[in-house]
Amino acid sequence: MSISARQVAFDLLNKVTNDDAYANLLMPSLLRKSGLDTRESAFAQELGFSTIRWQYTYDCIINNVSSRPVSEIDPTLLNALRLGAHQLLNMRVPAHAAISETVELVRKNLGEKVVGFSNGVLRRVSEKTFEQWKTIVTEGKSEIERLSIAYSHPVWIVQALKQALITDGLGDELEALLRSNNTPADVNLVALPGFASRDQLREENIELDRLSPFGFSLESGRPDELDGFGTGIRVQDEGSQLAALALAEFGDFQEGEFWLDLCAGPGGKAALLAALARQAGATFIANEIQEHRADLVRDALAAIDNKIKVMNEDGRLFGEMMPNRFNRILIDAPCTGLGALRRRPEARWRKGASDLKGLTSLQYELLASGYQALKPGGLLLYVTCSPHLSETTAIIDKAMRNLGAKVLDLTSFMNEEYLHGALPEGRRTVQLHTQRDNTDSMFMALISKP
Repeated sequence: MSISARQVAFDLLNKVTNDDAYANLLMPSLLRKSGLDTRESAFAQELGFSTIRWQYTYDCIINNVSSRPVSEIDPTLLNALRLGAHQLLNMRVPAHAAISETVELVRKNLGEKVVGFSNGVLRRVSEKTFEQWKTIVTEGKSEIERLSIAYSHPVWIVQALKQALITDGLGDELEALLRSNNTPADVNLVALPGFASRDQLREENIELDRLSPFGFSLESGRPDELDGFGTGIRVQDEGSQLAALALAEFGDFQEGEFWLDLCAGPGGKAALLAALARQAGATFIANEIQEHRADLVRDALAAIDNKIKVMNEDGRLFGEMMPNRFNRILIDAPCTGLGALRRRPEARWRKGASDLKGLTSLQYELLASGYQALKPGGLLLYVTCSPHLSETTAIIDKAMRNLGAKVLDLTSFMNEEYLHGALPEGRRTVQLHTQRDNTDSMFMALISKP
């Protein structure tokens, strides 16, 4: 028996809020079980994902009209009110339908006791437009607080993004970046070299990536309907493709090189890097500390070469195990994920500024270990999907001081080969920016061991 699109979105929000589920991983299974058609599935996905993105703004609006503070509203009830607010303020749903359907959702899931409260709150929300409400709830706030509420980002993230943009002379693009984080990204794909080609696809139905020579997106249709999807064709952001290319294409190859992906899970970059290593005649090894993610890496690499070695070791100890062994190493370090907020709607609510200390400690330990595993003269690419300066340039500065690492001029190389001169001169590391490059905001630093 099928369930409504609103119920699917409601279930998604509750799982994300109460069980720390990942929206992009959970939604496909909820839709499969729902029995919804394509149109209703799209409605459920838009309603669920966008409500999560905008939840702080909606909480401020609900707090303004509610008889009790948002902090005292039951989390499950609050999720229903957020869904109603999104339909009223940011979807083409008639107000009477948004209110009545949300109230019915409350009645079905929470009982009659809170129906009157829910109805009252939603009717008050419906009295003004989204822009009017944003003006009201941001009145008297500082600039950072105003942007935090207006674009539904925690204050600490707004501050971090501002500093990252200022570093590249893009301080006046903060609102553009926040806006892009709230715009769902297109599904981007990669044709793995040697296993698939964009030229083999129907040219009228695809749009080639501007930066990656292997990337593309579909103008219509479903990615999983493409020939070779899941084998030679994978879903992958253009920024991730550029990271793999930065390591694989920089400098000259030596015969019989050994390449390593130190933190390979879930296997996206590893697959592209393995395909590039195969073309270069290099031996590729992947490592992932978490067993279930190591299994995902094995699955991702199986179509390329089922004999690729996938190790299940602590990356912080890898350098002691295999010192001076690898010619090229990728370290895609665990991070706050601030560079992929448009793809992961709940990510902005999962971590706080207090998490940075543990993350940056781990990031440096992984880099130090990878550096130990690097052959003299080899190349190590440190990558984070975050523009936060504590996770990016601060880690590289520390590696230069403590390890004697040499930072190579990756900016000039990427400007010439892939970025069409978009990167600012005067820095050697690379910071992609979503609003400028239409990629995740990836950071890359290429270092060598003298």
